[in-house]
Amino acid sequence: MAPVIRKTLLHVETTLIEGGKAAPVPLTLIAAIAVVKNPWAGRGFVEDLRPEIRDAAPVLGALLTKMILDAAGSGETVEAYGKAAVVGLDGEVEHASALIHTLRFGNHYRTAVGAKSYLAFCNTRGGANAPIMIPLMDKNDEGRRSHYLTIQCAIPDAPAADEIVVALGASIGGRPHHRIGDRYQDLKELGNDASNPASV
Repeated sequence: MAPVIRKTLLHVETTLIEGGKAAPVPLTLIAAIAVVKNPWAGRGFVEDLRPEIRDAAPVLGALLTKMILDAAGSGETVEAYGKAAVVGLDGEVEHASALIHTLRFGNHYRTAVGAKSYLAFCNTRGGANAPIMIPLMDKNDEGRRSHYLTIQCAIPDAPAADEIVVALGASIGGRPHHRIGDRYQDLKELGNDASNPASV
């Protein structure tokens, strides 16, 4: 059964001044959000979540990816990306996780923006107006700290107890005035092999 989508929202935030100083390049953060009926709510403990994952995740992945691309202008424009889900109070955190931690959801976005790195994520439970936190990282370079960002927003009437909020996030640009270096610089200074970060 296709997901029952109550509404969608597009959150766009542009930072022009940070720390009292004009940003040399404005930072734009985009969140595409869907409020959906929790397909497992009211059914007790459901052992196998896969049938609903197969039905809902591809639809949500395609929908939210299109919303991001329409807002950003193209997949190439997106520099950092991430995902999140918030399940209402009658659901399990596993229900939030189920809809976003599947290639049926994430691969729509990953392919559309030509990404190499994994999708940073957050999955939580909360009531209406709960914080929706979407962590972001550079789509091709996990060590590029300028693009460690978080989109934060909320929906006054969602999630209801039997709903899940599902979201994708994107950035065009990194943090204005970023000046903490990157992971590779730390590795080099600590005497580790910066060309092979996984070795640490």
